[in-house]
Amino acid sequence: MYVDGGARGNPGPAGVGVVVTDEAGAELDRANEYIGETTNNVAEYRAVLLGLDRARALAVRELEIVNDSELIARQLTGQYRVKKEDLRLLHEQARQALQEFDRWSIRSVPRAKNEIADALVNDAIDARASTAG
Repeated sequence: MYVDGGARGNPGPAGVGVVVTDEAGAELDRANEYIGETTNNVAEYRAVLLGLDRARALAVRELEIVNDSELIARQLTGQYRVKKEDLRLLHEQARQALQEFDRWSIRSVPRAKNEIADALVNDAIDARASTAG
């Protein structure tokens, strides 16, 4: 599952993108949404939560999460503490949702290796910008 979240301006208009694939890389599902004004890190967590919902709906039992946020990956694995209050609730929600899977892992990659999810984030923000005002 490839996930990405981003905000333009940090904080600023933000979106999330998710692509769920099978083990061979065939796409099973994709989703994106505009999530309002927030920070990059909040958007990254919201992307993970959306992805977990989509994977659960597909009855996925084992999951590899790929994102481009080393901070979020290390917080979810317990390598880093969650210091910011606005991330604690999202972190707890993600950790609880992860318990519903038989096995999971998370790794961070350069943005270029997460390009579809990244494009979905930008599409969500752009779509919102074109309908605002």
